[in-house]
Parts: sequence; structure tokens; C-alpha cells
Amino acid sequence: MVLSVRQLLAAVWVLFGWLVVSYAWAGTVDWQVHNQRLNVAEHVYYVQEPPAGLSFAEVRQLPEQTWTENTADTVSLGYGSDVYWFRLSVVSRTPTIVPTFLEIAYAVLDDVQAYVVQGQSVAGQYTMGDKKPFYDRPINHRNFVIPLELWPGETTTVYLRVDTTSSMQVPLTLWSEDAFYTSDQSVNIFEGVYYGIFLVMILYNLFVYMAMGERSFLYYVCYITAMPLFMASLRGTGFQYLWPEATWWNDQAIIVFLNLTMCFGAVFTVRFLSIRATSTPVMYRVSLPLTVLSGLMALAGLVLPYSGLIVPTIIMAFVYCVLMLVFGCIRWYQKHPAARFYTVAWVFWLSGGVILGLSKFTLLPRNFFTENATQIGSALGVILLSIALADRLNKEKRAAFLAQQRLLREERKVRLAQEKSLHVQQEANAQLEARVQERTRDLEKLNAQLLELSATDGLTSLKNRAHFDTAFQSAVVHGFRFEEPVSLLVLDIDHFKKFNDTYGHLVGDDCLKMVASTIRQHVTRPQDLAARYGGEEFVILLPNTPEEGALRVAERIRAEVENTGFRVSGETVHLTVSIGVCTMLPTEADATKELFRLADEALYEAKGDGRNRVVPWRASGQPVDNPPLTPA
Repeated sequence: MVLSVRQLLAAVWVLFGWLVVSYAWAGTVDWQVHNQRLNVAEHVYYVQEPPAGLSFAEVRQLPEQTWTENTADTVSLGYGSDVYWFRLSVVSRTPTIVPTFLEIAYAVLDDVQAYVVQGQSVAGQYTMGDKKPFYDRPINHRNFVIPLELWPGETTTVYLRVDTTSSMQVPLTLWSEDAFYTSDQSVNIFEGVYYGIFLVMILYNLFVYMAMGERSFLYYVCYITAMPLFMASLRGTGFQYLWPEATWWNDQAIIVFLNLTMCFGAVFTVRFLSIRATSTPVMYRVSLPLTVLSGLMALAGLVLPYSGLIVPTIIMAFVYCVLMLVFGCIRWYQKHPAARFYTVAWVFWLSGGVILGLSKFTLLPRNFFTENATQIGSALGVILLSIALADRLNKEKRAAFLAQQRLLREERKVRLAQEKSLHVQQEANAQLEARVQERTRDLEKLNAQLLELSATDGLTSLKNRAHFDTAFQSAVVHGFRFEEPVSLLVLDIDHFKKFNDTYGHLVGDDCLKMVASTIRQHVTRPQDLAARYGGEEFVILLPNTPEEGALRVAERIRAEVENTGFRVSGETVHLTVSIGVCTMLPTEADATKELFRLADEALYEAKGDGRNRVVPWRASGQPVDNPPLTPA
């Protein structure tokens, strides 16, 4: 059958249209109603930024042919000094607005700038990175999480500018809000169990070392202390919980802790496998420079930049892993009694890393086990080595006991003395266990006291700013979720600088204590919170409180401060305060900045109107139903 020219042209036209549509949608992610989690790496396009740099406006105007499509299951461009821009487009196929999260699951990127474009306008702009304070992130999470709102039928495009001295890896996952928090909760529980195992092993072996004086336990404690700290640095857990403001240290911690892990691991291996210059000279001569070099690299991590040390450290870590496994196999072959435990433990550790790598290359399915294989393998390895140390100690004790039995058969006095010694040793073990429990209770008590001290302002005994920020965020999220009003009072002592200059800072401190005491008398509900925000400024958080109630509380505080006489050098001085009040029904979970800004505007209005007054915030042009309260 021969096609006519018209039919042939029509077929070509249909094919051309299909190719155009396919190309147009090839790089777009379709978000369906049932979607919970999508790996969107295959839909990412990237372009390398020239040395002169590119602005966001210039990036948006780049022609399509300059973008390179990422065809792998993850975005990985290796080490280098180049800066890259990434682009991801998402189309919502849902009937309603869907809140989602775009997660970059690589916590060691230095600088990440995100631009969210909906239609032709920029709906959001975020700056993150492990060289920036942790709390600058839009979502407080160990990874970089960008909040997105997907509108029905509309395309949301995310542009990412990534600059890093580590590996240029940008693993992108798009989550539904519920699935993200559910998964994150499971991960947090797993992380808690993982670090809990290490903590128990550290304390156990430390106390055994203190009781027995065996240096193998001390080297092992140093080894298993450096290892979880390295994992916490690599996964962002350390930045989230241990040093959220120490950006310089966060960048160097990976280098320092990885080299310390190799250094103490090599020392422990030499001791545990009985590697000596006389009996195993080759292994001893190989392990010695590895130990010294890794220790020097750890020290260098405190002064030299991350970019110059990461590649040598990775190479040395590879050499270290291979050598330690080879040492274990050789000593096992040589019938060393502890070598089998050591070798199997290293198989667990390396298997975890191999499983994780195979999952990254899609040779194994991505699930909870494969994503956390490294932690599972290291935890099993640590437990196995602890068992090996205990087994070694038991064997040494058993050999000593047999030798004692032989001596007992020869002389009764020696047997009686050895039995007494064994009894004393049992009592020492019981005392050791009691000391462990007592130390644990003391640590728990001290931790509780430290938590309370860290949340309290030392001068006024009110809560401090850090505690207030956390509680403020929780209260706004609760108000948003349950549609309850949140009231915020920002209080400032009038003319406090002049008062300080006149009477001195010690009297000024007494003044702050008096105002704090007055505030405490009128903020009595369990869910309310009063805190010293800084200097002479205080904040009062009233969850589930309408504006009328907040104004009454503010007026009572203002009147009480005004009517309270303050004795200074034989004379009575009366202080006044100005209070700004803002009540808001949060329309989003992250409304803290807006609520504080409006309350602060109301405070400045109170100061501008003459001070010693309570002023609620009102939008420009809005009628004032409740006029500002002034002194009677």
C-alpha cells in the first residue's frame, strides 16, 4: 500500500508534535494525589556557572540547549571548585493545594541558594549551607529541606545554586508533608538507637578500663567515640544538635573525626591483634606510619581548609579499611584467638558501606535497611568487638583460674589465699556495677540541671531567648494546626539607658529583676511563657489568648510596674514600661517572624505616643475597636 504525499506529511506532523510534547514534559515531575515520595534526580537539569558568575535573572533567561539533563538516579558531579545551577519543574495533578518538601539529602554542601518560581513570579527564596548557621534554614532539619506549595495544574520550578568544596552531590527527593515527617520520625528513632548503642558501649568499656586497667579498652573507647562523631558530622546530626552555630567547626569536623577514627582504630588493632615488632614486623611497620599520618591529618584539620584535606583523607581511609581487613584475615590464619571476631566485625562495617553504595547505584532497592546499612553495620561491628573484648578478658581470667587450681593442689595456703583474692574480685565487680548505676543516676541528674540552666536567664530567672524561640515556634505551629489565636507582648522599660547611666548597672540589674518579678506575678497559666529577650526587653507569649485578654494582661503588668516604688539611694523611683501587643490567628506554621515584627511595631508606636502605655497592633487604615490603653 503506497501512502500519498498528504498522508505522509500528516504522519510526519503528528510525529513531530509528539516529539515536541515529549521533550516539553521530559524534565517535568508529575505529582499525583497518591504520591508520598519521589526521587526526582532523573528530572533535573544543570548548568555550570562561568567564572564571572550568573545572577538568578540571567539563569532564567538561559536558552534550553545550555542546560544538561541528568540521566542518573542521583545528581553526582564529583569533586571540584565549579559552581552549578540545577533546575527542577513539578506539575501538580491534584485537585487541591498540596504542601510538599524538596529534600537535598547531602548535609555537607557549603552554600545552597534556592529559588521557587510559580508562574512568572518568585514565590520563595532560601539560603542554606553547612557554612551558614543551622537556624537560618527554612526547616530545622539535618538535611536541606525546601518547603513547596503545589497548586492544582500549575508548574512550580525550583532553581538551585550549589557551591561546595566537598563532592558535588545533590540527591533530591520530593516528599508529601505527612510522609516526610513520618519517615523523619522513624529515622530519628533509629538514630537515637544507633547513638544509644555507641554511648552504652563507650560507658561500658570505659568503666571496664577504669576497673581493670587494660589499655585495649581505653583505645577501643577512643575508637568508638570518634566513629559516631564522624557519622554525626557526615549526616548533619552533629550540626543540628551539637554545634548549630559553629559553622567553621562543622566544615572541619568530618576531617578531624574521620582521621581520629583511623588513628585510634589502628592503635586498637595493633593492641587487640597483638601486632608486635618482634612477632609480626611487616604489619607493625605498616600500621605505625598509618597511625602517625592519620593523627597528623586530624591535627591539620584544625588549621587547614577542608578542600585541601578531603581527597587525601578519603584515599587514606580506603587504604586503612583494606589494611585493617587484611590484618584481621592474616591473624585469623595465624590462629590468633581474637582475630575471627575482629575480621567478622570489619565484614559488617564494610558490608554496610557496600550495601549503601549498591543502593545508590540502584543495584539494590532503596529502603530503610539499605539507606541505613552503614549505621547498622557499624553498630553490629561495635557490639561484636565488645563481645570479643569480654571474651578475651574471660579467657584470660579462665586461664588464670586454671593456673590457680594447679597451685591449689600443691599447697593449701596458696589455694586459700587465691580464694580470698577471687572473693575480693567479685566484690570489686559488684562495686563496679553499683558505681556504674550511681554514675548513670548522677549524669541524669546533672543533665536535667544543665537543661534547666541552659533555658533560664541568669539575672531575672525568666526563660532566655533561646528557650523562647523554641517555645514560640511550637506555639505558632499549634495555633496554626488547631486554628487558635496566639498573642505576643513585647515589653520595654522606658528610659532604661538613662536610668542605668544615672544609678549604675548594679541598680539597673535590680530594676530588671523587679520588672521580671512583676511579669511573673501576672503570667500564671501553665502554657504561658515570659522570657527576657535581651537588655531591657521582655517578651510574653500567650497561646490561645484573644486580643482582649492579652490587653488585660499587658495593662495589669504596666500598672503594677508604674505603681511599684523602687528604692534607690534613700529615694523612691517609679519606673514605667511600654508594651506592644499583637494577636494573630496563624495562617502558616512559620509565622513567628511576622508576629514578632507586628508586636515590635506596636511597641515602637507605644514609645512614639509618649511611653507608659499598652498599644495593640492595627493594620494601616483599619478602625481601632480597642483604642490603646493609657494610664488612668
